[in-house]
Amino acid sequence: MAYTALYRKFRPVTFGEMVGQEHITKTIRNQIMAGRVGHAYLFNGGRGTGKTSAAKVLARAINCINPKEGEPCNECEICKSALNGSLTDIVEMDAASNNSVEDIRQIRDEVNFLPTKAKYRVYIIDEVHMLSTGAFNALLKTLEEPPEHVKFILATTEPQKLPATILSRCQRFDFKKIGEADIAKRLEIVCKESEIEITKEALNLISNLAEGAMRDALSILERCIQDGVSKIDEEKVKELVGIPKFTYIHNITKAIIAYQPENALQAIDEVLKEGKEVSNILWEMIKYVRDILVYKTSQYPSIYNQEEIKQIEELANGAEKARLLSIIYELSNLENEMKWSTQKTIVFQVGILKLCQGEVSVSNASGNQEEIVALKNRIANLESQIRQISTGVIHKQAQNVENKPVQTSNMVSNRKNGAEAKPMQTPKAGSGNGVKAWPNIVANLKQEGKIMLYTNLMNTNLTELNDMTVGISFPKGLTPFGKTILEKNENVAELEKRISMEFGKPMRIKYIEENQQEETKQEEANPIETLAQDLSLPFHIIEE
Repeated sequence: MAYTALYRKFRPVTFGEMVGQEHITKTIRNQIMAGRVGHAYLFNGGRGTGKTSAAKVLARAINCINPKEGEPCNECEICKSALNGSLTDIVEMDAASNNSVEDIRQIRDEVNFLPTKAKYRVYIIDEVHMLSTGAFNALLKTLEEPPEHVKFILATTEPQKLPATILSRCQRFDFKKIGEADIAKRLEIVCKESEIEITKEALNLISNLAEGAMRDALSILERCIQDGVSKIDEEKVKELVGIPKFTYIHNITKAIIAYQPENALQAIDEVLKEGKEVSNILWEMIKYVRDILVYKTSQYPSIYNQEEIKQIEELANGAEKARLLSIIYELSNLENEMKWSTQKTIVFQVGILKLCQGEVSVSNASGNQEEIVALKNRIANLESQIRQISTGVIHKQAQNVENKPVQTSNMVSNRKNGAEAKPMQTPKAGSGNGVKAWPNIVANLKQEGKIMLYTNLMNTNLTELNDMTVGISFPKGLTPFGKTILEKNENVAELEKRISMEFGKPMRIKYIEENQQEETKQEEANPIETLAQDLSLPFHIIEE
């Protein structure tokens, strides 16, 4: 006798056997008992949620000779013929491989004939969103006004791809993802009938991995059975599915939170030696950090045992929520980078090392780090002033090594008029109209849902440093996580756009922390003198 897969062997044959879709089965049973069955149904939902099974049960129930409370008896001639596939009045069609106009025209011609045995001729069209535009048009009139002896049941995972004209002619039922508890109960029944010995932890893990799809859960269970083990436990499920052991994921995550790159690399090497895919490792890490964050917020233990919960509690106590959110965000970005790389392992290792060292240079900055930060700020000031020169604010030409004061074009014109040369006045901080609009800019960020930017820019001040640059100062200091958020390219571009609109000209931004404010003020007091000193280049103004 041919082997039958578990998901086919244990396919529900009544509405009562369906798991997690009581809101749908109850309604359909009431329609059958009241004799108000529609001419067209649309079953929508994710994979493995019971759409095709419900369609088959419905087709038998409306044709059953002895229905019982809206359920098919599965014992009469019609039900038995439908179950063994010999009843020609119930037609199942896969629209993925039969999506042409000719296929639908064949149905349109067949509906004119009366059923051979059953009361209704039922057409079950699976993956109906795969039909072509012409096929939908050919189906439209028949679907709207079919003969009394014809019923249509359409099933799809993507209802948004169906034309509105099709959707409006069907009774739509949305199948939801099946809960983990319901999947575990059904798996327990399947294991009992199949004489499969399995632990409760393994059942919970399979239910979690199925992600709401009963068919996926049965497929995972079937893989475990075929391994030939006498008893299925949690470790066996992880091994067959390719999930790294909890210990490896915990060790890598612990090293990231504790800023220990050496320990992280060692844990990565250990898990790679077992042949695990880096994409699986990364996915499990994202879920694990999420579970730590959930535990820190709600103390929900999820699928972990007591020993693992203690380890999660230890990590939750050692990391703030902002840090955990940052790790999840960076791991998600790392996952996207790995998709386009041919060296996934190297990209993964480098990404983990960055997470281990991400905030060390910021939070523990001293000595050389302070010098680097100061040098970066000095370079930024020089670049800004050079841009001013290139746009004609001053005209300069290098002269010999003599130290002569820098003179501007304003001073030249004053000399010609016999007036005393006066240095050009720089704009005072806060003189621009855009400075006054800063509180409104920050408030608008909150209203538009940009919460991360808003929370990090609260209680900040805006000052106009020069014609092309504004400074954002942080009186209460800037956290390492906040600095990471604000320095992202998309956030910098967003702020520069909003500020430029208020000033009426292109403006650049610069973040000023407490220890940089005094230095910035000194550097911006006289930008021309600062430029001459920093470049060590004397200037000579040539009079015409």
